[in-house]
Amino acid sequence: MRRLRPALPALLLAGCCMNPPPATGFVDHVVVVNGRTYPYTVYVPRGFTSEKAWPVVLFLHGAGERGDDGVRQLQIGAAAAIRSHPERVPAVVVFPQCPAGERWIGEPAEAALAALEKTMAAYHGDPKRVALTGLSLGGYGTWHLALLHPDRFAALVPVCGGIVPAGSATSVRQSPLTAGAADPYAFTARALRHVPVWIFHGADDPVVLPSEGRKMAEALRAAGGDVKYTEYPGVGHDAWDRAYAESGLWSWLLLQRRP
Repeated sequence: MRRLRPALPALLLAGCCMNPPPATGFVDHVVVVNGRTYPYTVYVPRGFTSEKAWPVVLFLHGAGERGDDGVRQLQIGAAAAIRSHPERVPAVVVFPQCPAGERWIGEPAEAALAALEKTMAAYHGDPKRVALTGLSLGGYGTWHLALLHPDRFAALVPVCGGIVPAGSATSVRQSPLTAGAADPYAFTARALRHVPVWIFHGADDPVVLPSEGRKMAEALRAAGGDVKYTEYPGVGHDAWDRAYAESGLWSWLLLQRRP
């Protein structure tokens, strides 16, 4: 006589057929470019669901957060602002990490974009609502990556960054894409005048002079661009504390959409 297998409990049977809820918070990942492994972290907002498309923000950290630990890029800037007020950022945010001694040029830039693409696929990113921001070294990287892909981003937010080295910073470098331009500010503005930009700088910044932010804002206005410029009186290089704490920044950023 054939013996019947005991039935599994109903709750267990239901549980094995359901997808577990996606992890939220800061989730660690890696991407491999040319055989080299690059860590990156993805912020997944509370209430995330794969049933809708999400705005995505790519954040480029500064020189002090370079490395390969996958942690330093979360210390200041956008990640700190998210931890303080997660309700302001109903978006997926990508935090790549640039290796020590390098810039957001060449392979590290490729790795950042590869991390973005993997995140878009894994977390249902909306291709029309992808924003790019960065501070200091990452501010320079923001301009460089935007020039590399001028039709990729819905908005740009460079914080205490620039186009050419100006100040005491030894880590920053001019983008090779503007190196041959007679006026690199005008060249950048013409290429990106169709992208909304909000520039932040400290008025007393000795590391990257505020003239970098001012010149770029002026060039964008002259080119007919959509630009906002905020300069904080009495603030030095750490303008990121004020910039990313601006509640209006996140609401503005997440409203931007490519045609």
